[in-house]
Amino acid sequence: MRWCRRWLITTLVTISSVCVHAQEIDSLILADVEEALTYEDSLSIFNLIDSILQHGDIGGSQLVLRLSYNSNVLSAGRTLGIENFGLSSGVSYYHKSGFYADVSTYWSKDFDPSFYLTAASVGYMYSFSKKFSIMAGYDRYFYNLRKEDEYIPYKNTLSLIPIVELKPLLLTLNYSFYFGDAHVHRIMPGVSLILQKKKFAHIDRIAVTPSFYMLLGNETLTEIEFVSPKDRIEGLRNYLLYGSWYTLIEKNTNVFGIMNYAVSIPISITYKNWGFSFMYTYNIPKALPGEPLTISESSYLSGGLMYFIGFRRNKFPL
Repeated sequence: MRWCRRWLITTLVTISSVCVHAQEIDSLILADVEEALTYEDSLSIFNLIDSILQHGDIGGSQLVLRLSYNSNVLSAGRTLGIENFGLSSGVSYYHKSGFYADVSTYWSKDFDPSFYLTAASVGYMYSFSKKFSIMAGYDRYFYNLRKEDEYIPYKNTLSLIPIVELKPLLLTLNYSFYFGDAHVHRIMPGVSLILQKKKFAHIDRIAVTPSFYMLLGNETLTEIEFVSPKDRIEGLRNYLLYGSWYTLIEKNTNVFGIMNYAVSIPISITYKNWGFSFMYTYNIPKALPGEPLTISESSYLSGGLMYFIGFRRNKFPL
């Protein structure tokens, strides 16, 4: 499945930069939303490996240095409308056997401290045939937050991504399990159209990849119900316990459904050992059953710069 794997990664670096891993949402949002996840998270390593493989043939291992930019912050695949930007730097290693590792750091002027997150990832990619591959990975998030902001419900992710190539279409189905103090499931099917041109205007390769993604997942919704007391004695007891005349009943409901639609247009350029990527994304958030949602539709820009280092004597062909 060479064509597929060669393509998936430049898109990834762009995608990972759009949200700066989105687990980076600030403490106020973390406390209110209960998690900070984005569909960009689950695609970042996936696209990075593809960028590595598209730069060289399958037979070589590569090291990639990168710097990414995003113009907005999201949570659970939904833009939060925060007018800030973030930068991400990282180093990735892909072994010709299919194993990969990545370490990334994230910076934003709107966080205190500015370097608020380091993410480490390991995984494996295997091709069953020319048309079908699968990726499996583990991510660990290390937050650099002040003590009063330290509660982060999800610090680990396990992911599984089947990939089907039907030229020029690429179909993916990303399953992610986020866990830590709490846990949630995320499923993200996607379809991409790969349009590329090689040896164009002194550029080794330029490609446009219009993509559509749908994010599904579960959340635990908490409702507080106020129940009138049966008599004055019960009302007095409620007042002593809760500071209210009414009995407080907490009801937790786990709901599952569509959380977000996203349309993205990544552009990737390869020139010698350099890779450049740019992406425009439009987000359409959706409320889960019974979930109050005040986030509106929005768009944002992102970009990435990569440098490839091949571990073999001869130069990597395109």
